[in-house]
Amino acid sequence: MSDAVHAFQFSSAKHQMETAFAGMWLFLASEALFFGPLFLAWIYARHWNAAGFDAGARQTSLTIGVVNTVILLSSSYAYSVGLAFIGKGRVRAMRVCLAFAWLLGASFILLKFGVEWREDFRKSLFPGAAFSIDGPLKGGAQLFFIFYFISTAIHGLHLLVGLGLVAWILARAQHFSASAHTPATIVGLYWGFVDMVWVILFPLIYLIGR
Repeated sequence: MSDAVHAFQFSSAKHQMETAFAGMWLFLASEALFFGPLFLAWIYARHWNAAGFDAGARQTSLTIGVVNTVILLSSSYAYSVGLAFIGKGRVRAMRVCLAFAWLLGASFILLKFGVEWREDFRKSLFPGAAFSIDGPLKGGAQLFFIFYFISTAIHGLHLLVGLGLVAWILARAQHFSASAHTPATIVGLYWGFVDMVWVILFPLIYLIGR
Protein backbone atom coordinates (compact mmCIF):
# COMPACT_ATOMS: atom_id res chain seq x y z
CA MET A 1 0.00 0.00 0.00
CA SER A 2 2.94 2.30 0.62
CA ASP A 3 3.54 2.80 -3.11
CA ALA A 4 -0.10 3.68 -3.82
CA VAL A 5 -1.22 7.21 -4.72
CA HIS A 6 -3.20 8.97 -2.02
CA ALA A 7 -5.48 12.03 -1.99
CA PHE A 8 -4.06 15.37 -0.88
CA GLN A 9 -5.95 15.45 2.44
CA PHE A 10 -4.19 12.31 3.68
CA SER A 11 -0.61 12.12 4.89
CA SER A 12 0.00 8.74 3.26
CA ALA A 13 -1.73 5.92 1.43
CA LYS A 14 -1.86 4.02 4.71
CA HIS A 15 -3.59 6.95 6.38
CA GLN A 16 -6.14 7.05 3.52
CA MET A 17 -6.80 3.33 3.79
CA GLU A 18 -7.24 3.42 7.58
CA THR A 19 -9.63 6.37 7.29
CA ALA A 20 -11.70 4.55 4.65
CA PHE A 21 -11.97 1.45 6.82
CA ALA A 22 -12.88 3.48 9.90
CA GLY A 23 -15.56 5.34 7.94
CA MET A 24 -17.14 2.15 6.63
CA TRP A 25 -17.13 0.45 10.04
CA LEU A 26 -18.74 3.56 11.54
CA PHE A 27 -21.38 3.51 8.81
CA LEU A 28 -22.07 -0.19 9.35
CA ALA A 29 -22.37 0.40 13.11
CA SER A 30 -25.02 3.07 12.43
CA GLU A 31 -26.81 0.62 10.11
CA ALA A 32 -26.78 -2.01 12.86
CA LEU A 33 -28.39 0.53 15.19
CA PHE A 34 -31.05 1.05 12.51
CA PHE A 35 -31.85 -2.61 11.85
CA GLY A 36 -31.49 -3.71 15.50
CA PRO A 37 -34.60 -1.90 16.80
CA LEU A 38 -36.57 -3.14 13.76
CA PHE A 39 -35.72 -6.75 14.58
CA LEU A 40 -36.42 -6.26 18.29
CA ALA A 41 -39.80 -4.67 17.50
CA TRP A 42 -40.58 -7.63 15.20
CA ILE A 43 -39.74 -10.14 17.97
CA TYR A 44 -41.70 -8.16 20.57
CA ALA A 45 -44.78 -7.87 18.31
CA ARG A 46 -44.56 -11.55 17.48
CA HIS A 47 -44.47 -12.47 21.19
CA TRP A 48 -47.87 -10.84 21.70
CA ASN A 49 -49.39 -12.00 18.38
CA ALA A 50 -47.80 -15.42 17.91
CA ALA A 51 -50.77 -17.15 16.26
CA GLY A 52 -51.33 -14.28 13.82
CA PHE A 53 -47.63 -14.12 12.93
CA ASP A 54 -47.62 -17.91 12.38
CA ALA A 55 -50.62 -17.55 10.05
CA GLY A 56 -48.78 -14.83 8.12
CA ALA A 57 -45.53 -16.80 7.92
CA ARG A 58 -47.37 -19.79 6.44
CA GLN A 59 -48.45 -17.60 3.50
CA THR A 60 -44.87 -16.80 2.49
CA SER A 61 -42.97 -18.81 -0.11
CA LEU A 62 -40.33 -20.89 1.69
CA THR A 63 -38.96 -22.07 -1.65
CA ILE A 64 -38.24 -18.55 -2.86
CA GLY A 65 -36.84 -17.66 0.55
CA VAL A 66 -34.40 -20.59 0.49
CA VAL A 67 -33.39 -19.95 -3.14
CA ASN A 68 -32.78 -16.27 -2.43
CA THR A 69 -30.71 -17.14 0.64
CA VAL A 70 -28.53 -19.45 -1.41
CA ILE A 71 -28.22 -16.74 -4.09
CA LEU A 72 -27.14 -14.09 -1.61
CA LEU A 73 -24.67 -16.32 0.22
CA SER A 74 -23.20 -17.40 -3.14
CA SER A 75 -22.89 -13.76 -4.13
CA SER A 76 -20.90 -12.93 -0.99
CA TYR A 77 -18.69 -15.97 -1.55
CA ALA A 78 -18.03 -14.86 -5.15
CA TYR A 79 -17.10 -11.38 -3.91
CA SER A 80 -14.74 -12.85 -1.30
CA VAL A 81 -13.03 -14.97 -3.96
CA GLY A 82 -12.68 -11.83 -6.08
CA LEU A 83 -10.92 -10.08 -3.19
CA ALA A 84 -8.58 -13.07 -2.84
CA PHE A 85 -7.71 -12.78 -6.54
CA ILE A 86 -6.98 -9.05 -6.40
CA GLY A 87 -4.83 -9.73 -3.34
CA LYS A 88 -2.63 -11.69 -5.72
CA GLY A 89 -2.82 -9.00 -8.40
CA ARG A 90 -5.18 -10.94 -10.68
CA VAL A 91 -7.45 -8.10 -11.81
CA ARG A 92 -9.21 -10.03 -14.58
CA ALA A 93 -10.14 -12.89 -12.26
CA MET A 94 -11.42 -10.38 -9.69
CA ARG A 95 -13.60 -8.78 -12.36
CA VAL A 96 -15.16 -12.12 -13.29
CA CYS A 97 -15.95 -12.92 -9.65
CA LEU A 98 -17.40 -9.49 -8.93
CA ALA A 99 -19.49 -9.59 -12.11
CA PHE A 100 -20.84 -12.96 -10.94
CA ALA A 101 -21.57 -11.48 -7.50
CA TRP A 102 -23.41 -8.57 -9.17
CA LEU A 103 -25.52 -10.92 -11.31
CA LEU A 104 -26.48 -12.98 -8.27
CA GLY A 105 -27.43 -9.83 -6.36
CA ALA A 106 -29.57 -8.68 -9.28
CA SER A 107 -31.18 -12.14 -9.42
CA PHE A 108 -32.13 -11.79 -5.75
CA ILE A 109 -33.84 -8.46 -6.48
CA LEU A 110 -35.74 -9.87 -9.46
CA LEU A 111 -36.89 -12.96 -7.57
CA LYS A 112 -37.84 -11.05 -4.43
CA PHE A 113 -39.70 -8.12 -5.96
CA GLY A 114 -40.54 -9.35 -9.45
CA VAL A 115 -41.87 -12.75 -8.42
CA GLU A 116 -42.44 -13.04 -4.67
CA TRP A 117 -43.86 -9.58 -3.99
CA ARG A 118 -45.99 -9.86 -7.11
CA GLU A 119 -47.42 -13.14 -5.82
CA ASP A 120 -47.96 -11.58 -2.37
CA PHE A 121 -50.04 -8.78 -3.91
CA ARG A 122 -51.95 -11.27 -6.07
CA LYS A 123 -52.87 -13.19 -2.93
CA SER A 124 -54.03 -9.92 -1.26
CA LEU A 125 -51.46 -10.17 1.52
CA PHE A 126 -50.72 -6.44 1.60
CA PRO A 127 -52.24 -5.07 4.86
CA GLY A 128 -55.47 -3.18 4.24
CA ALA A 129 -59.18 -3.57 3.58
CA ALA A 130 -58.65 -6.35 1.01
CA PHE A 131 -56.32 -8.41 3.22
CA SER A 132 -57.04 -12.07 2.51
CA ILE A 133 -56.54 -13.54 6.01
CA ASP A 134 -59.77 -13.11 7.97
CA GLY A 135 -61.00 -14.00 11.43
CA PRO A 136 -59.33 -13.62 14.84
CA LEU A 137 -55.83 -14.00 13.37
CA LYS A 138 -56.24 -11.12 10.92
CA GLY A 139 -54.72 -8.45 13.18
CA GLY A 140 -51.56 -10.43 13.96
CA ALA A 141 -51.18 -11.57 10.36
CA GLN A 142 -51.48 -7.99 9.10
CA LEU A 143 -48.84 -6.91 11.61
CA PHE A 144 -46.57 -9.69 10.33
CA PHE A 145 -46.94 -8.45 6.75
CA ILE A 146 -46.33 -4.83 7.80
CA PHE A 147 -42.96 -5.93 9.19
CA TYR A 148 -42.43 -8.17 6.14
CA PHE A 149 -42.96 -5.47 3.53
CA ILE A 150 -41.07 -2.76 5.43
CA SER A 151 -38.02 -4.90 6.24
CA THR A 152 -37.72 -6.51 2.81
CA ALA A 153 -38.14 -3.12 1.11
CA ILE A 154 -35.37 -1.60 3.25
CA HIS A 155 -33.14 -4.61 2.68
CA GLY A 156 -33.83 -4.45 -1.07
CA LEU A 157 -32.91 -0.76 -1.10
CA HIS A 158 -29.61 -1.55 0.60
CA LEU A 159 -28.97 -4.30 -1.94
CA LEU A 160 -29.64 -1.90 -4.82
CA VAL A 161 -27.06 0.49 -3.33
CA GLY A 162 -24.68 -2.47 -3.07
CA LEU A 163 -25.23 -3.31 -6.75
CA GLY A 164 -24.34 0.26 -7.65
CA LEU A 165 -21.17 0.08 -5.55
CA VAL A 166 -20.09 -3.25 -7.08
CA ALA A 167 -20.71 -1.80 -10.56
CA TRP A 168 -18.51 1.17 -9.57
CA ILE A 169 -15.74 -1.20 -8.43
CA LEU A 170 -15.99 -3.10 -11.72
CA ALA A 171 -15.75 0.14 -13.70
CA ARG A 172 -12.50 1.15 -12.03
CA ALA A 173 -11.01 -2.32 -11.57
CA GLN A 174 -8.16 -1.58 -13.99
CA HIS A 175 -6.72 0.83 -11.43
CA PHE A 176 -6.42 -1.83 -8.73
CA SER A 177 -3.37 -3.92 -7.90
CA ALA A 178 -2.32 -6.40 -5.24
CA SER A 179 -1.12 -3.52 -3.05
CA ALA A 180 -3.83 -0.94 -3.85
CA HIS A 181 -7.44 -2.12 -3.83
CA THR A 182 -8.92 -0.57 -0.68
CA PRO A 183 -12.22 0.48 -2.37
CA ALA A 184 -12.92 -3.13 -3.36
CA THR A 185 -12.34 -4.28 0.22
CA ILE A 186 -14.53 -1.48 1.63
CA VAL A 187 -17.41 -2.35 -0.69
CA GLY A 188 -16.92 -5.99 0.28
CA LEU A 189 -17.66 -5.06 3.91
CA TYR A 190 -20.92 -3.43 2.84
CA TRP A 191 -21.85 -6.39 0.63
CA GLY A 192 -21.27 -8.75 3.54
CA PHE A 193 -23.38 -6.59 5.85
CA VAL A 194 -26.36 -6.73 3.48
CA ASP A 195 -25.91 -10.49 3.40
CA MET A 196 -25.87 -10.66 7.22
CA VAL A 197 -29.11 -8.65 7.48
CA TRP A 198 -30.83 -11.16 5.21
CA VAL A 199 -29.52 -14.09 7.29
CA ILE A 200 -31.42 -12.56 10.25
CA LEU A 201 -34.52 -11.77 8.19
CA PHE A 202 -34.80 -15.24 6.66
CA PRO A 203 -35.80 -17.14 9.84
CA LEU A 204 -38.04 -14.27 10.99
CA ILE A 205 -40.00 -14.37 7.74
CA TYR A 206 -39.97 -17.98 6.60
CA LEU A 207 -39.05 -20.36 9.43
CA ILE A 208 -40.42 -19.26 12.81
CA GLY A 209 -43.99 -20.47 13.32
CA ARG A 210 -44.23 -22.41 10.10
